[in-house]
Amino acid sequence: MTGSSLKGKLLVATPALGDGIFDRSVVLVIEHDDTEGAFGVVLNRPSTTDVDGALPEWGRLAASPPVVFVGGPVSPEAAICLARMSSGDAEGWVPVVGAVGALDLSQDPDMLAAAVDEVRLFSGYAGWTTGQLEGEIEAGAWFVVDALEDDVLNPEPDSLWQRVLRRQRGNVAMFAAFPEDPTTN
Repeated sequence: MTGSSLKGKLLVATPALGDGIFDRSVVLVIEHDDTEGAFGVVLNRPSTTDVDGALPEWGRLAASPPVVFVGGPVSPEAAICLARMSSGDAEGWVPVVGAVGALDLSQDPDMLAAAVDEVRLFSGYAGWTTGQLEGEIEAGAWFVVDALEDDVLNPEPDSLWQRVLRRQRGNVAMFAAFPEDPTTN
């Protein structure tokens, strides 16, 4: 993996990853390099916290479902925002995949309303030190696949894992049918 950034890719948990916070997770890699490591957010872990309750100024721009998502186990007090831009870019916005990118929450949502279609807020993130993610991929914990804009702000996060796997080619697509509890198969 040396020299090839996974920024903008999806990490899809393989059954080998097992139970835990990343079980059947789909992670969007927001940053990745050889010196800092990687970080991203879990796209399919909605919480029960409404965006209106957590950051009311962003509520009217929230994608459906309008809740804060659990982005990962690192720094759960940190808020991360992904936004789909409708026109160009804006101050504090860094593209990740297509018209979707990371948006600095210190920006004024009223000033951005014309440029931003919708946002998704995440509490915490997934992070890896230099080489750690590459080791997990080599060990078979993650499938690395291309992200689509619609994966990031998907209104049906509970079925995202299966849908992302199903659209892959070859043997990877077969994992979409993997039972949640293989002992009952």
